[in-house]
Amino acid sequence: MKEKIAIFTGAGISVESGVESFRDKGDGLWYNYDVEEVATIEGWNKNPSKVLEFHNMLRDKLKLIEPNDAHKALKLLEEKFDVTIITQNVDDLHERAGSSNILHLHGELFKSRSVLDNETLYPCPDRLDIGDMCKLDGQLRPHTVLFGEYPYNIKEAYDAIDNCDYLLIIGTSLQISYTIPMLNVSGKDIEVYFIDPKPVHYLDQFGLAINYINKKAVKGVTDLVDKFLTGKITKIKI
Repeated sequence: MKEKIAIFTGAGISVESGVESFRDKGDGLWYNYDVEEVATIEGWNKNPSKVLEFHNMLRDKLKLIEPNDAHKALKLLEEKFDVTIITQNVDDLHERAGSSNILHLHGELFKSRSVLDNETLYPCPDRLDIGDMCKLDGQLRPHTVLFGEYPYNIKEAYDAIDNCDYLLIIGTSLQISYTIPMLNVSGKDIEVYFIDPKPVHYLDQFGLAINYINKKAVKGVTDLVDKFLTGKITKIKI
C-alpha cells in the first residue's frame, strides 16, 4: 500500500506562474481592488455585476498562465505515493499539471453555480454576466467562495490530513482562521514540511516538529519531491 501525502497549497505556489496574490504589497489584488466590493457576499448582494466583472478579469488573466515546475513536481509524487492536494487557490494549475486528486477549499474559477443551488456546478463560459441563467432560471455566479461564505470540502480535507503519513504545506500565510486547526496534526505520526520563503510559525504552538524549508515554491518543492522519489525521506527529518 502506498504511503499517503496530503499537500496544502496557498497562493505562493502559483505566484511564480504569474498569478497575483491578494495580499502582496504593491501589486496584490487587495491593493488594486476594493475587496468589500468584489470578493464578499455583501458585495455580491449589493452589486453582482461588479463581482462578475472582477471574476471575468481573473479568468482572462488565468487563461494566459501555465503551471510551473512546482505544480508539475507534485504530480510526479503520484508515481510512488497516494497524494491528495488541498488548495486554497481558485486557479486550475494543479489540474493542468496533471494532479488527479484535488480538493478546492475556495472553489474554482472556471466553474459556475446558480444562486438557487450551491451544489450543481456548470462549466464557466468566457464571461458571466447578469442574465446568464441556470436550468432553474437562477442567475449564474462564479463558483468561488466569497468572504462571508463557508469553504468547500472541509470534511474531506480534514480526513486527508488526519490519515496522511506526510503533510506538505506550500506557500500560505495561514491568515484564514480555519487553516490552523485543520493543519494541527499534533499527536499523530505525521512528518510535516513547510515550504515558503518566509514561513509563519503559527503551528509551532502545538509542539509540531516542522521541517521548515525557506525557499520559494518552485525550488523548495522540486528539491523535496526529488528526495521523496529517490527514497531519501522515510519519516526522518531532512
